[in-house]
Amino acid sequence: MIEKAIGILKSAKSLFVLTGAGISAESGIPTFRGADGLWKNYSATDLATPEAFKKDPALVWEWYHWRQNIISKADPNPAHYAVVDLEKKLERFLLLTQNVDNLHQRAGSKNVLEIHGNIFRTRCLICGEIADYQKPSEPANSTLPKCTCGGSLRPDVVWFGEAIPQDIWQNSLDFLSRADAALICGTSGIVWPAAAIPEIAKRGNTKTIEINLEPTAVSSIVDVSIQGKAGEILPKIVAALG
Repeated sequence: MIEKAIGILKSAKSLFVLTGAGISAESGIPTFRGADGLWKNYSATDLATPEAFKKDPALVWEWYHWRQNIISKADPNPAHYAVVDLEKKLERFLLLTQNVDNLHQRAGSKNVLEIHGNIFRTRCLICGEIADYQKPSEPANSTLPKCTCGGSLRPDVVWFGEAIPQDIWQNSLDFLSRADAALICGTSGIVWPAAAIPEIAKRGNTKTIEINLEPTAVSSIVDVSIQGKAGEILPKIVAALG
């Protein structure tokens, strides 16, 4: 299967890449799914909602500070760097990530769109300003982050029940419609609308490659489905491309 994927990429001049939590799990970032997604007996669906933030912003911010601390100590893994190498090899390239951890950018990826936002940014609930944000050194619950305008700040991420940024989604679809190949890596294939990418690509005659630890909801749709660690498979593919 790897040979078939290499063949597709060798003939491609434009590549669309979609990544999910699986690619960052290899860097030690907990996913939302399974036991490692729990924090103080709360699940992500308990905390990553507008309702949870309205009810107890201090609790939600404590969770996000905890996550920021874990992510800050993590490093990009070989899969992240392999995606950077792919970007350098292709004439046209776009990376759409479902991850909010900034690891792709830290690895060196340039053409990145974040469909679910970024945990290291804030958005003001009053003026709407988006700004970079780092966890304060004082205890997380001592002071809630505030904007210069006085408004409350929330993480600049897409919470459950919220719409994704339509400009990012449309830009992704525009690129995908002209892409020779699409690489889907480390995503379960059940989170919408990103889960629609393989089917959209298929309708546009874009060749699709999936890399995941286990079969997913889109494995039967893609042209090539490879099971294994992205941090092992992607560097092999990049090396074979020369």
